Amino acid sequence: MSDYVSSVSAALQQRYADQPEYLQAVLTWLEMIAPALEDDPIYERVDLLTRMVEPDRMLSFTVPWMDDKGYAHTNHGYRVQFNSAIGPYKGGLRFHPSVNPSIVKFLGFEQTYKNALTGLPIGGAAGGADFDPRGKSNREIMRFCQSFMIALYRLIGADTDIPAGDIGVGAREIGYLYGEYKRLTGKAESSALTGKGLTYGGSLIRQEAAGFGTVYFLARMLEHQGETLEGKRLAISGFGNMSWGVCRKSAELGGKVVT
Repeated sequence: MSDYVSSVSAALQQRYADQPEYLQAVLTWLEMIAPALEDDPIYERVDLLTRMVEPDRMLSFTVPWMDDKGYAHTNHGYRVQFNSAIGPYKGGLRFHPSVNPSIVKFLGFEQTYKNALTGLPIGGAAGGADFDPRGKSNREIMRFCQSFMIALYRLIGADTDIPAGDIGVGAREIGYLYGEYKRLTGKAESSALTGKGLTYGGSLIRQEAAGFGTVYFLARMLEHQGETLEGKRLAISGFGNMSWGVCRKSAELGGKVVT
């Protein structure tokens, strides 16, 4: 590993020792790309690595909301706008008790490269809050989403940063968020958020796309080895926005989901 990669790694570990998920992602990536940097000093001269592994900005804010019994609660919200080198920031929002700055930065870092691989001109971002939608009424989730958007709406937009759904944020939550965005901005800017319902600007098979795409990729890998999914036993983690699509498409292609 070059001295430059080693120095960037050491600086990250010292600065973000309390962010294990983020560190694991960026240190693994640095180790992987290290051989490609050894023959040209230009990368160190322009300090390219630091700008690739550090986000453009990290935003944090409080999200106060009222439950159905009239009690006030305060959660913590985040948005990391990681990299916009090839286009506007783009990435999901996650509502889950585990959400913290380390998780959000890890997701934003990974999203940057996932988006780049699509060939589309979009950058990488991520966000969310340590709010748990489970056990909450629709009205409570609506009030939380409205408060979350009040803190976020100035920082997003079709040409700036485009949130989407993730764990705990489905079409219902996106609908509440988008409705509040329209109210606050006075603009029906449909492309400001993705993952909306079909009746108000959503995309056909948006819910199925991630899970189906994963299985199609798996099928092509097996095909390369002269095999198919027919009769294969699959173990799938969870049953969220992505996993149910994996289960459905696997079954259609002859796979047997056992857990």
